[in-house]
Amino acid sequence: MNLYAKLQERKDNPLRIGLIGAGKFAAMYLAQVPKTPGVRMVGIADLAPDNARLNLQRVGWPAELVQRTPITEDWRKLVSSPEVDIVIEATGNPIAAVEHALAAFEHRKHVVMVTVEADAFCGPLLAQKAAAAGVVYSLAYGDQPALICDLVDWARAAGFPVVAAGRGHKWLPHFAQSTPETVWGYYGLTPEQAKIGGLNPKMFNSFLDGSKPAIETTAVCNATGLTPAPEGLIYPPGSVDEIPSLMRPRAEGGVLHHKGQVEVISSLRGDGAPIPYDIRFGVFVVFEGETEYIQRCFSEYGVKTDPSGRYACLYKRWHLIGLEVGISVASVGLRGEPTGCATGWRADAVAIAKKNLTAGEVLDGEGGYTVVGRLMPAADSLAKDCLPLGLAHGWKVQRPIAAGQPVRWSDVAVNPNEPAVRVRREMEATFRERLRSAA
Repeated sequence: MNLYAKLQERKDNPLRIGLIGAGKFAAMYLAQVPKTPGVRMVGIADLAPDNARLNLQRVGWPAELVQRTPITEDWRKLVSSPEVDIVIEATGNPIAAVEHALAAFEHRKHVVMVTVEADAFCGPLLAQKAAAAGVVYSLAYGDQPALICDLVDWARAAGFPVVAAGRGHKWLPHFAQSTPETVWGYYGLTPEQAKIGGLNPKMFNSFLDGSKPAIETTAVCNATGLTPAPEGLIYPPGSVDEIPSLMRPRAEGGVLHHKGQVEVISSLRGDGAPIPYDIRFGVFVVFEGETEYIQRCFSEYGVKTDPSGRYACLYKRWHLIGLEVGISVASVGLRGEPTGCATGWRADAVAIAKKNLTAGEVLDGEGGYTVVGRLMPAADSLAKDCLPLGLAHGWKVQRPIAAGQPVRWSDVAVNPNEPAVRVRREMEATFRERLRSAA
């Protein structure tokens, strides 16, 4: 609660930041940097330095600040700089992000991981490697996973058992088959309007088809100890006021397979009708009042609960993406605490064939034409030899895969020497016995 005061104390000795990737998410953070005391942007690494400079100008940086901020294509130079304390990884490229994080750990730099896709397929091992290096590895505040972690921590620190937590989403089951060709129709845009707006169809489709929700809830499970239902996400529709009734066990009238579950709530009814006062862009935690006294307190203070009065909800209806990353920077740099970090391997976002795949086809990753993400318990993913969604890009299919079936490691020609592949395989070997014991 006193991060701002602590930042003010660091005006003459600011936290020194190195940023890798200066796209949309990073631009939002950069807009806040000149307004935040105790922080200095030491340098930026981006494959298109001129575009990065344009982004700095676009978000309102003074010309003199733009000129004196080094921008390079050489991310290794930035990560190895003794002037950098904290590396923000914001490329959106999960394979590159893993390499960036590992290099940062080697140089004893803290890492704020914006590229949640990387955390989803090897975050538990990255967390272990950061701890071994004596640095902090953190999810990025402003993105929904870190905000969910914050709400879960609030509930537990206040003494409440967490029944469920998650985020909202605009969802109907057939969205899972959407491709970059069909995505704009679901968003109510024409391809021409999207092109004028500079919108990336593959990126937007990764949200629509459920891949991004699977990735983000994976990160939440691995950081909080919450777990998925065996069937993954079910996207029950509901308004904010319906969340406490939905997020309770099935035996009590809700939709949960078990207490301590992660879930995503749809902002559309089954017939496609929009739900008023939805949680589409927000996050929530449902917690339990275990005694009559606590339930009476809920009632006395107007807390919206389920009909029994036992289950209540706290939520944020919006998240501000990169505009909030400064919370992670301050928490990591001033307190040495992450805003969400994997504490185990409990869930996985696996690649599922979006259509019938034939030998010779090349996987095109999240939001594309070939695969879609599905949340799965980590033990099930490991037992079925599933390929994580974050690595389902650029590999050639070796045998036919039916639509709706998981893509397995043996189904594709993977380069075992790719650093991200080695890290994922190392994580599987590290956690294999623990997952077997837990089962």
